[in-house]
Amino acid sequence: MTRTVPGRTDHVVVIGAGLAGLSATLHLLGAGRQVTVVERDCGPGGRAGRVDSGGFLRDTGPTVLTMPEFADEAFAAVGTSLYDHVELIALHPAYRAQFADGSTLDVHTDSAAMEAEVARFAGAREAYGYRRLRRWLQRLYRAQIDSFIDANFDSPLQLLTPDLARLAALGGFGRLDARIGRFLRDERLRRVFSFQSLYAGVPPARALAAYAVIAYMDTVAGVHFPRGGMHALPAAMAKAAADAGATLRYGQRVTRLERSGGRITAVVTEDARIPCDAVVLTPDLPVAYRLLGRAPRRPVGLRAAPSAVVLHAGCDRTWPQLAHHTLSFGAAWHTTFDELTRQGRLMSDPSLLITRPTATDPGLAPPGRHLHYVLAPCPNTAIGPDARAWGELAPRYRAHLLAELERRGLDGLTASVRDEHLVTPAHWQAQGHLYGTPFSAAHTFAQTGPFRPRNLVNGTENAVLAGCGTTPGVGVPTVLVSGKLAAARITGRTAPSPRGPVPNSGKESSR
Repeated sequence: MTRTVPGRTDHVVVIGAGLAGLSATLHLLGAGRQVTVVERDCGPGGRAGRVDSGGFLRDTGPTVLTMPEFADEAFAAVGTSLYDHVELIALHPAYRAQFADGSTLDVHTDSAAMEAEVARFAGAREAYGYRRLRRWLQRLYRAQIDSFIDANFDSPLQLLTPDLARLAALGGFGRLDARIGRFLRDERLRRVFSFQSLYAGVPPARALAAYAVIAYMDTVAGVHFPRGGMHALPAAMAKAAADAGATLRYGQRVTRLERSGGRITAVVTEDARIPCDAVVLTPDLPVAYRLLGRAPRRPVGLRAAPSAVVLHAGCDRTWPQLAHHTLSFGAAWHTTFDELTRQGRLMSDPSLLITRPTATDPGLAPPGRHLHYVLAPCPNTAIGPDARAWGELAPRYRAHLLAELERRGLDGLTASVRDEHLVTPAHWQAQGHLYGTPFSAAHTFAQTGPFRPRNLVNGTENAVLAGCGTTPGVGVPTVLVSGKLAAARITGRTAPSPRGPVPNSGKESSR
């Protein structure tokens, strides 16, 4: 049995109205707790925020939504459904991959459609390999969901379950790139099913094969987009929380936590003192530990994931070769990861994620206009340029990205930009993110599962962490799970893990 917060927990203050905080709030409300949410911004969302700039409605954070059943589980805790609040559009294709040799692959989540696409792209032998890979990914997810993803850890001994043996038998403790290579020989295809490990902060050649579970979420379970943008999800969660009785206080920055012995007795903001019985902290680890006044001792300091530069560009045109999500791969691959994670250099031959949300929801831009987000992985500030260096580097790197995209076929991109915003590691660091990365602590073996910073903090009886820096880790689905796990630390209640993609509810449309 896992540890829970001792003593009275009637009133819980949740610090942060991002996805983790709102997930925790809904699960706490469902267990009968009184909840007050304190958020420094003027509305909900956290990293999944929204900016209206000249009629361009820009999501400020994640652009990819997978495994919406984890969000639905949070809504269900208060007796409602995600699909009563948000219209989800299934993306077909989930991604379009473009390669340096000029070839293009549409990534479908439907098995038959993807098999046919792989056969067209790389031949019948690779299509057979894809079938085997898909079955392996499904088995990998089933082996991990209960014991490794949707689980609180108090000790590494909790890993000793039948699922550990299943995961080992599936090769989960080998290397990701090598395991994918057992199914697919085409190097381009291998990229499509392994690039996701970069979000976990580890190159495919060094990542555990278990992290192919992220590829399962993308390429098997499916990719969705909420009408109104990704911010529609936290906005709906906040409304459901308010309807269920939560108090949401926006525009209030937490300045300190009052203590009595080992317990936090009140959360103090710039405007108020809020007595509480327990606290859920969702800021990134540096901010959370600063508020707590202590950080857990670790034999080695936390290693951060790579960061990213994001160019938000509102344009007066678009390009038909772009899908909703387009992966534009450079010719380099292994050297790119070495630059990002070891040399601390910007990618010399970048691989980029281009998101065009107006391909699915034109209402996110003024008539005749289009939104494009360009995400370029880059080193974090611990090994790469520091926050001050980005002040001079940012405009040069923006020009480099635009020129590279024009070279790859987006002719006229620079001249088409009518509204833009560039986000760099300096921006992430100013928001309190670990070493200027929105992806927090890397998922190395020493920072995974029971070895990841735990959501209970020694020395404080009634504080629980949630968010991408703690259990289970980075990504929208796992951040939602982190909120559920934080709530379980307080209430002792756990719900069964979602087993996989939910049926089309009628509220979900396909495009």
